[in-house]
Formats: sequence, structure tokens, C-alpha cells
Amino acid sequence: MARIFWVEDRTHWVDKFGPVLEAESFDEAPTELEVFKFAEAACQHIKRADDAARPDVALIDAHMNGNDAAGFSVSRALQRKWPDVPLIFLSEHAGTGIEQEAFEGTGARDFIAKHQRNVESVLVWRIRAVLREAGMRQTVPRQAGERLESGDLAIDTVSWEVYWRGTKLMNPTNPKRPLAPMPRKILRFLVEASPRPLSTAVMADKLDVDSERFSYASYRQHIRTLRLAFDQAMGGQGAFLDICKAGEGIVTFGDKGAYCWKKVSRAS
Repeated sequence: MARIFWVEDRTHWVDKFGPVLEAESFDEAPTELEVFKFAEAACQHIKRADDAARPDVALIDAHMNGNDAAGFSVSRALQRKWPDVPLIFLSEHAGTGIEQEAFEGTGARDFIAKHQRNVESVLVWRIRAVLREAGMRQTVPRQAGERLESGDLAIDTVSWEVYWRGTKLMNPTNPKRPLAPMPRKILRFLVEASPRPLSTAVMADKLDVDSERFSYASYRQHIRTLRLAFDQAMGGQGAFLDICKAGEGIVTFGDKGAYCWKKVSRAS
């Protein structure tokens, strides 16, 4: 039985999508739909719930009751409690900063625009794909090549988790939250290209994002986040920043808006 945790403040959307989701058999069994119309109530439920109440997927409306951040408070609560629960945002604010925050700040697996054509079917397809991916991660044995290593750095290319000298990299602004997907992806591409530097334009192409939106300023900000995450894993005293200044780790390449990864020596 697929258990879907849904946060949505508008009754007409619940009436529109609820019957569709409940009628769909995602895993050859009836679907259990749990709906919350207030972010605060959803967060309280998550806080009090035990592991038996863990949902298979969370469906989140970011903008709720006039608050752009309401849905994100729920996503943070979910990630603290069940960090492996897939997050899908279902929103009227596609193509805005809300969508950007959903992907870069929460690690969302998908973002679905409510007003798109044939949205009911799209919603079912996307949920099915996310559930299938989650199931494959649980049942398929790890194969060679799914772990990218460079000295003391290890990247799990299935979960995207990053480990530095045995410590998992976390969000430098909130060590209880995982490092956001975008900087993790950037790090992976830098390591794969090492020691060749990747410019802003090349990195945007690898990330498959709009080059006009992915500016050098945004690239630089993600690099700063990565450096601070590494430094946090080393105790937060500036050790990794010193390594970078010495020409190892995540290195700035000239003045062309490029960065590269250089394997860190054991002595550093």
C-alpha cells in the first residue's frame, strides 16, 4: 500500500486530485492519502509520528495561506524525521524562486505545475516514477562504479551523499540538514573532470540548466557552500579553506569563472 503525505491548503485542489490519487493503485494495493491543510499541523504530526507512520512519498504545496515558506517548513520537518522520503512539490508557482528553492534548498525529486495540461495524469506518472526509483534503491544491489572516489573524498552516485574522511557532508548553515543536491552535483562533475577546470557555461550544460539563470555568481555561491561543508566536516576552523588556498581541493581557476577539483594530499 502506497502512503502519500499531502500538504495542501486549498480545498478545490484536494477535491480535484484526492479522488485521482486514492483511485490509483501504485503498488497493486489501495493508496492511503493523508492530507493536511495547515503547515503547522503537518509539522506537529511529523514530530509526533513513529516510524510506522513514515510515508512513501510526500506531496507538498510550497505557498500556503499566503506564506511562501510554509511548505518548506514541512519539507524540513520531513527531512529531519525521514531524510529518505521523496519530496514532490505540487504548486501554482512553477518557474519562480519557489521552484528554485524547492530543488536547491530541499532536494525535491520533482516539481509539478498545477495548471499544466493533463495534470492529473502527470501527477500519477511522476509519483509512480518516484516510487519506482525509491523501490529500486532498496532492492537493487550496488554495482561497481556507483562510488566516485578521489583520495579521502567519496561520492555515492546513487544517493548523492558525499563523505570527506569518513564524515558525511551536511548543510553548512544547518548541520542537521543534508547538503543540497545542486552543490553535490557540482562537486561530482568537478571530480569527474579533475584536474580539468569547468567554466560556468560548461557546468550549466552538465547540470542541464538555463545558462542565463546559472551565472558565475550562482556557481561561486555553490562553491562557497561546498567549501564550508568540507570545512565543517573538519571541525569548522578553516582547515579546508586553507587547503583550497594552497591549491588543493576546490580550486579557483584563473579569472575565467571556472573551478576545478584537485586531489588533496594525505599531509593536508
